[in-house]
Amino acid sequence: MIDIERIRKNSGEVKKGIEKKGVDPKLVDRFLRVDEEWRAKSGAIDELRAEQNALTKELAGGKKPELLNRAQILKKRIAELTEEEGELSEKRDKILHAIPNIPFEDVTVGEDESDNKILREVGKRPEFSFKPKDYLELAESLSLIDVKKAAEVSGSRFGYLKNEAVMFEFGLVSLAFAAAQKRGFIPVIPPVMIRPEVYRDIGRIPEGEQEERYYLEREGLYLVGSAEHTLIPLQMGEVEDEKDLPRRYVGFSTCFRREAGSYGKDTRGILRVHQFDKAEFISFVRPEDSEKEHQELLSLQEELMQTLELPYRVVENCTGDMGWTDARQFDIEAWFPAEGKYRETHSCSNTTDFQTRGIRARYRSKDNKKEYLHALNATGFSQRPILALFENFQTERGTIRVPEALKPYVGKDEISPAS
Repeated sequence: MIDIERIRKNSGEVKKGIEKKGVDPKLVDRFLRVDEEWRAKSGAIDELRAEQNALTKELAGGKKPELLNRAQILKKRIAELTEEEGELSEKRDKILHAIPNIPFEDVTVGEDESDNKILREVGKRPEFSFKPKDYLELAESLSLIDVKKAAEVSGSRFGYLKNEAVMFEFGLVSLAFAAAQKRGFIPVIPPVMIRPEVYRDIGRIPEGEQEERYYLEREGLYLVGSAEHTLIPLQMGEVEDEKDLPRRYVGFSTCFRREAGSYGKDTRGILRVHQFDKAEFISFVRPEDSEKEHQELLSLQEELMQTLELPYRVVENCTGDMGWTDARQFDIEAWFPAEGKYRETHSCSNTTDFQTRGIRARYRSKDNKKEYLHALNATGFSQRPILALFENFQTERGTIRVPEALKPYVGKDEISPAS
């Protein structure tokens, strides 16, 4: 959640910021009105409790009928105001959770991915003497992906990874973990279910986006959409010493998304599915270090992409294509030859104190003050780079060359129909 004091003291700045993300700035005015009422109720309760405490001391010297009567009136009035305050607090929190993180001032204002800023293109795109096949055509011919059987078993937007495709995934995850551990990341396999209140407090189920998540009503738990969602709460309620920062985690989990807002998009294949696996990088740092750490995470992602010899580009997302929790976001997009375009495979986000404030994740500074940490998240590898590898490393014979970095995991140089 956004800092309440920031809204109170800089409401104009907050209005401009959320409007850049396409959110109605009138939410800020609504919040301030309710907040003012809440503060008035809280103040009135404090005054009445102070009077109540004074009366209690007087009554300790002997029961006086007029004081007893006043004490009863105070008790009743405090109970009434406390109930009203609770209702206002609930209303205030609901509005607060409908306000996204504020983008940094220099982030490009735009509506969608077409307005993203291309920072660089890296690697040479393959040149084929034949018409390249798309990943699904290749994968089906080599028995690597089966979406037909998955549709019979589970419905649309599911797929089976098979044979060497499985080893590609295990190889990618291993590469991500090894690279992260060299930089001091702590390896974690987190839960894939999360309590609604924790999910809300890290800003991942804002009003109107609950339909993107799978909710298990009987258990009262959500299935996570990323390992990030249960890695961030590892610091919930914790206070780190400044000398122990940064605190970094690398996690792996299966992820679940309804893709409710992507009707008609990428319905063929497994580029956009309800269930997928992903390795994720998480960092907790001092506020003054978060922009530098963001670049560190991005460099780690690029190092991994270069290890795979995949052509890619880095973009800085505009305000209309940023995540709800993000103040700045980069995407890495791999080249897909069959489509003749780049497709997003990685995201890298600085959420500042937006998530840590909700779960009270803090650090103790050198002058012994408790401050909120800044949190960042970045994709290690999901299954999407596998699809890009299939297309970029295909041959005219319909086989797929195995990248040098993945040969130890796959155990062969090439995937062919006879393999």
